[in-house]
Amino acid sequence: MQISTDLLIGSAISLIAAFLWAIATNVYKSQSKEATPLAITTLKMWLSLVVMTVLVMLPFRTTPFFLPFESVVYLASSVTIGLVFGDIAFLTSQERIGVSYAFPIATTYPIATYIIAIFVVEEVVLLTRFLGIILAVAGIMLISREQASNRNNDDLKDFDKIGIVLALVTALCWSVGSVLLQLGVANVDPTDANFVRMVFGSGILAPIFLGAIQSGMPKPSKRATKIILAAAFFGMAMGSLLYTFAVKLVGATISAVLGSVSPLFALPISIFFLKEEYSYKSILGALMTVSGVILVVLMV
Repeated sequence: MQISTDLLIGSAISLIAAFLWAIATNVYKSQSKEATPLAITTLKMWLSLVVMTVLVMLPFRTTPFFLPFESVVYLASSVTIGLVFGDIAFLTSQERIGVSYAFPIATTYPIATYIIAIFVVEEVVLLTRFLGIILAVAGIMLISREQASNRNNDDLKDFDKIGIVLALVTALCWSVGSVLLQLGVANVDPTDANFVRMVFGSGILAPIFLGAIQSGMPKPSKRATKIILAAAFFGMAMGSLLYTFAVKLVGATISAVLGSVSPLFALPISIFFLKEEYSYKSILGALMTVSGVILVVLMV
């Protein structure tokens, strides 16, 4: 892929989505005592459906709403695997082993995304890109672990096999979901595509959520609900829409790498605004991540 307008715009959009996800993920984590992973995922999806419905119905769109059946199948599969099962697995893993372990493991998904994309969408095999993905992922993991150690290990939990497995499942779900999204959005408007994803995601979660409530799952508090919905507007509604645009412009692999760099945004915030101490490992992780991204995006 040559350096093009699509590449530059798609990369910028992916980074904005990563920034929004970084903020939202921390907000969701802060409400985990007042809302279960299923409740958080459901609220995120329902809020996103409302936002996408409004966007699709805007009167000044330039093209009519149209989605071929094949695209609908891919999009429905992508949201089911990536956003429903993937997010529930991640939030549950986060509860069991802490975000400082769950997030670094889950963010290995760009590696699997590239491998899957090579076979499914005939992604070009490039050694520089593969090395860049590994370098970026390693940098992200290093930053995440250092950020956890700077918080007095409040988030660190005992070794939990199920939590580790769920974090790995998350990575696989996000990888498969990203590639399916690339297939689904190839010949359609990204806004329409994301609307369909939210419709299917909300429809799948509705009976699961209501059944869990009837089975005794505690409802999220009103305060937690408001906070989660506010975060979901940026992290899920806007974040998922931006990511869909990015995947259409630059493909699943580049979008996955750039979308996973959210810890990179948290680093300067913690240093300059929260006055947290930083270590050479954090700086090294940032340099590794940036270098990896350069290899993935530019060295083609």
